[in-house]
Amino acid sequence: MDMLWSGWGDPARATPLPDTVTGLLRDMLGVKPRSAEPVDLDEIYVPESPLDATVRQALLAAVGGEEHLRTDAESRIRRTRGKSTPDLLRMREGDTSDLPAAVALPASHDEVLAVLKACVVHDVAVVPFGGGTSVVGGLAPERRRPFIALDLRRMDGLLALDPISRTATLQPGLRAPHAEALLAEHGFTLGHFPQSYEWATIGGFAAARSSGQASAGYGRFDEMVLGLTLATPAGTLEVGRAPRSAAGPDLRQLVLGSEGAFGVITSVTVRIRPVPQIRRYEGWRFDSFEAGAAALRRLAQDGPRPTVLRLSDETETLIGLAQPGAIGSAGAEQLGGCLAIAGYEGTEEDTTLRRERAAAVLRECGGTYVGPEPGERWAHGRYSAPYLRDALLDAGAFAETLETAAFWSRLPELYSSVRAAVIGTLTESGTPPLVMCHISHVYENGASLYFTVVSAQGDDPVAHWAPAKHAANEAIMVAGGTISHHHGVGTDHRDWYVREVGPLAIDALQAVKRRLDPTGLLNPGILLPAD
Repeated sequence: MDMLWSGWGDPARATPLPDTVTGLLRDMLGVKPRSAEPVDLDEIYVPESPLDATVRQALLAAVGGEEHLRTDAESRIRRTRGKSTPDLLRMREGDTSDLPAAVALPASHDEVLAVLKACVVHDVAVVPFGGGTSVVGGLAPERRRPFIALDLRRMDGLLALDPISRTATLQPGLRAPHAEALLAEHGFTLGHFPQSYEWATIGGFAAARSSGQASAGYGRFDEMVLGLTLATPAGTLEVGRAPRSAAGPDLRQLVLGSEGAFGVITSVTVRIRPVPQIRRYEGWRFDSFEAGAAALRRLAQDGPRPTVLRLSDETETLIGLAQPGAIGSAGAEQLGGCLAIAGYEGTEEDTTLRRERAAAVLRECGGTYVGPEPGERWAHGRYSAPYLRDALLDAGAFAETLETAAFWSRLPELYSSVRAAVIGTLTESGTPPLVMCHISHVYENGASLYFTVVSAQGDDPVAHWAPAKHAANEAIMVAGGTISHHHGVGTDHRDWYVREVGPLAIDALQAVKRRLDPTGLLNPGILLPAD
């Protein structure tokens, strides 16, 4: 099943906002109904593919037949851009300026190599396409030449499973729920559950350094990866042959987070864990975000660490976004303060022990136990926030997210600086926003912050958002945060990424790209400035 072309996920799960929320948007933020309905898919003008017969024949030979090379309008529209709010707004207006010339669907590593070879010969750029969930401009390359979307959905198998070592080798086009189902047949789980879980792919997780909502217990995806195979225009790169190695720099780190700029990931070997016997989620209330953050730091540094650990600020708790199913409900309003969610997965004995010890720490830090209901509600609605974003857009509001991370000592300044930058910029432009935040991932030395911004759209919502996004990025830089914790770089964050790592680092990465992708055909302008 394909994702909704102009929104998120399954169209059947789209839910309009409650009247209480639309009234709040109107009264509090001045949100007005849209002046025009989004265009329909069949109304969008799509020009003929610019690929000539020679290029098409080369690509057909690479992927093994007509059914695996698509140039029809719908296939190309569905692989245009990602799922950021600006992406969706452009799609709803029928803007196809980032349209691929064709969609190629290889079925193997060798077919990927063949596609890349054909594209080198005929000077066609390539954008690897997994779940299409990028929210940082990762699927809209700089367009100096035609490009194809390299859709990896046919590469969706479990290639190997080693129950003794607890490893599995997965193909890149495997969507996360299918991967979990295949592993569960053998009694294992990957334990990676980001908000994009229902649609994102294994290859995308690796390419963007994804982080799941249970990262406190299972770790980030890049921490799970033991080995990778990369198809490049210069040949095949295979990295990772042992759990740890001192044999030079770890080349896995060149591939993880490379966002398709160096090559196409064709297999990923990951560590796996037994399917947990039990999962428990519960809520805790803190009087302030500062107090809640201090409690999370205690658990992250001294333990015991829950599998899931997150904290919403006062605004996010009040609105109910901490529990997506509570949006607009009286229950969210009555909670007050800041809501923390703690989750425990594993054996009965282990989860009981960790839960009891963690509860003692949370109480000592000023937390009040509010029962399992907030945690269970969060778990039930953990993948629904993107649908809420679509409903807000339908109602005429603007809604977007941004995220970062920093060391614990810098987190308060980072939180206040980003909020002030976004609120100040949008208020000055006449659309005062609602800015919500939560700590979504914790580490011994720091944590991530995930902001949600809601405002009126303005006359040109994409242009209206750009100064606020710029101000937020600048605030992140000044406050000592990273430009992205898990969304990635793409084009949206590229210029700030260049500043974050410095010119020498960029020169080194450009040298790697020139060796692996000499003609610069892979995702040009994504992650790194195009030569």
